[in-house]
Amino acid sequence: MKISIITVVYNNEKTIEDAIQSVLSQSYPDIEYVIIDGGSKDNTVSIINKYKEKLGYFVSEKDRGLYDAMNKGIIASTGDVVGILNSDDLYQDSTVIADVMKQFIANNALDIVYGDLVYVKSDDIHKVVRYWKCKEYYSRFFENANVPPHPALFVRKRVYDQAGLFNLDYKIAADYELMLRMLKKHQFFSKYINRLIVRMRLGGASNENFSSIVKQNKEVLNAWKVNNLKSPFYLMPLRVFKKVAQYLK
Repeated sequence: MKISIITVVYNNEKTIEDAIQSVLSQSYPDIEYVIIDGGSKDNTVSIINKYKEKLGYFVSEKDRGLYDAMNKGIIASTGDVVGILNSDDLYQDSTVIADVMKQFIANNALDIVYGDLVYVKSDDIHKVVRYWKCKEYYSRFFENANVPPHPALFVRKRVYDQAGLFNLDYKIAADYELMLRMLKKHQFFSKYINRLIVRMRLGGASNENFSSIVKQNKEVLNAWKVNNLKSPFYLMPLRVFKKVAQYLK
């Protein structure tokens, strides 16, 4: 069974090679690696070209942002399962993909697999700053301010075919809206594996500043509305509480 791993990147010469090596060092034998570059102006493309023969698909062209690039990657992918690894991120070890694919291979009805993620310092991937510990999905998973860490989420391609791609109306929380749509609205069958999947360097549009956090929360509430779901009144304060708790783990 083939898995496609997608990395989208724009002007990230500092860490793109780490991400590439993290994927190429995986022990699972059937990986299609897809890289979508947004037309980088630094040395990103030249770094990627060093590994071009090992890539399943690579394009460098202007896009409409992060989620547009992810959609391009999903469309270009030919794997049975799709995972997305950011250009700042790393898989925890070389058997991550093998462990994920064991779950899909064992159960053809399984649509989604997800695990845990840690935030690490940008200059020291061994220094954990925040631990995103998830749990098995249940009926009030999202109401209780839970959400899978998107880089630690793996989805069968057929789910995208049925539920759709990232909604480009969202600039920060399109991953939240997509997971809400897949898990809450369409109720695709998922499984949580109690395993650290990804090390994510601190940063990202949703954590840049107070204004970005406010915008993200507005998009989160709107995600419930556009999917004809009712968000509980306590969702936002509970999200803040759980995010703070992740720093204390």
